[in-house]
Order: sequence, then structure tokens, then C-alpha cells
Amino acid sequence: MRITLVEDNVGLAKGIAYRLEDEGHAVDVLHDGHDADAFLRDDSSDLIILDINLPGTDGLSLLRALRTREDFRPVILLTARAETEDRVIGLDAGADDYLIKPFEMAELEARVRALSRRRSLPQRALLSLGPLRFDAGARQLFAGELPLELPRRELSMFECLLSAEGRLVSKTALLDYVYGVGADVEEKVVEVYVSRIRSRLKPYGVTIKSQRGLGYQLLLEAPE
Repeated sequence: MRITLVEDNVGLAKGIAYRLEDEGHAVDVLHDGHDADAFLRDDSSDLIILDINLPGTDGLSLLRALRTREDFRPVILLTARAETEDRVIGLDAGADDYLIKPFEMAELEARVRALSRRRSLPQRALLSLGPLRFDAGARQLFAGELPLELPRRELSMFECLLSAEGRLVSKTALLDYVYGVGADVEEKVVEVYVSRIRSRLKPYGVTIKSQRGLGYQLLLEAPE
């Protein structure tokens, strides 16, 4: 899952990003409200974690702007304000959840999982190709009823390719999905992961086709 994190405390933002990446998510991190507002207008992440007290535009204003332009991605608000009235204001502004600082990372991870299970696009929760089924909410791949275990980076790359429904996905798009936009990762990493995923999927008649300079497609192999 792609997550946008807006938090001006650099140390806290790094800690959150590391934990979420360890769970297999790609995380884009921003520290300023103005920058976040511009980023969120073009970003296609699945979930937003948003601090209320930000330099530039505050989190509540960002949230109201999202909802005004009919952007209904799930939003978790982060704040040090513990009063009931503050929570009500945040939820009324359009937040889906509210977490009070300081908090345990395990609780944030659980809330992210809960929101991923009830995202506003349920038709994308279960994706299929041939004998393979991918449960996006549970982040679990199945061959029939048998669960298949893929390392988290490979699973994220598989999810990106599967979601494209046979369309070409560029190396840059794959890296952005797996690591977050602008991550300092070489493109050849994609080739390594694609090779590994191909080997894992071959017994199920599914392959990844490459087109030089254009990208990759996840396809069913033609019957022999």
C-alpha cells in the first residue's frame, strides 16, 4: 500500500516511515503543509497520515481541502491534543481515525491495517489473475486456497503490476510504488525483483513480460 505521511517532527516521521516500510508499505514523507497540499493534489497514495500542527498550512485545513475536492482517501490524524472536543473537530473535518501523541507504533500499524480493510474502493480489495488471487486488505497472495509467501518488497511489486491489469508499468513507477516517490534506489533493483517474482509465479502459468525502455506487464502465459 502507498502511504503519504505528513509530519514536521523529522525524527518521528523517520520512525513511522521505517516501521511502515518494514510492514511492506511504500511511504512518501513531507514535513511542510504547503508542500503537502501541492503533493496531495497529484498523489495517488492509498492512505494519508496527517499531523495537525504543521508549518505552512495546518493539518485540519489540508484535510478540509481534500474533502472539498472530493478526495476521500482514508486519513489518520496525529496530534498532541487529547481533549474530546479536539477529536470531534478532527473527525468532523473528515478524518477516518485519530491518534494522540505519544503513541505506540504497534497501535498506528494496527489502525493502518484496519483502514486498509475498509478502503472506499472495495472492488480493488481482491484482485485475480489465472489461479492467483491477491487480497489487498490482508496483503496475502493465494494460489487457489493455498497462501503463497513472498518477501514484502516482491509482494509490493507484484501488487503494483497486478493492479495495472495487464498494462505496462515503468521501472520508475514500480520503484515509486515499492519505496516511495524520490527514493534513492537504482533502477536495476527492479530487474532483480522481477527475476525473482517470475521464478515464483512460473508454476502457476503467470509471467512478467518486459518491453525494453517501456516497462513490465503481468500476464498469463500462453498455453503451449
